[in-house]
Amino acid sequence: MNVLIIYAHPNPRSFNQAILETVDATLRERGHATRIHDLYQMQFRAVLDGEDLLRNWRDDWTPDTRREQDAVQWAQGLVLIYPIWWFGPPAILKGWIDRVFTRKFAFDFGPDGMKGLLTHERALILNTLGGDEATYQQERWDELLARPIAEGVLGACGVRNVVHRAFYQVPSVTHAERQAMLEEVRALAAVF
Repeated sequence: MNVLIIYAHPNPRSFNQAILETVDATLRERGHATRIHDLYQMQFRAVLDGEDLLRNWRDDWTPDTRREQDAVQWAQGLVLIYPIWWFGPPAILKGWIDRVFTRKFAFDFGPDGMKGLLTHERALILNTLGGDEATYQQERWDELLARPIAEGVLGACGVRNVVHRAFYQVPSVTHAERQAMLEEVRALAAVF
């Protein structure tokens, strides 16, 4: 399977980087072809501006948007790796979605409303957080994590098999706990 990995973390020594390397290595070991799009390294322009909107309605995407859409079309599977900041993805990832998942590419409108156009077999979303899982569950904040991207973006655009996993307290866990998290990442990627 061709798998596009969208990575959004500005620190190349972060735990997210370790997750990225684990996912990529595991997928390749299983015979998948991977492409990594590191949005910060690419310096992806994340602001959807007025010209982008006009071009979207004319199906005349900018070259950088078209390149990203070509990469999405190349893939049969998607992996998104990013930290949760204020209950959402980093702005660069949100901007990537705004600029790449355009009308007539990722979705369209018809007589029955919005229809997803993506045909990917599956997607995997991996998040890191600083907070503890018990608090997220008690406050029902955990419900805010997966739904916006898993259902509101990928599901609405046609991707039906989406797996989400959040890793909590990443800044404060032990080395052994981080290694256990990476083993879980490896297991999730192995069944991709």
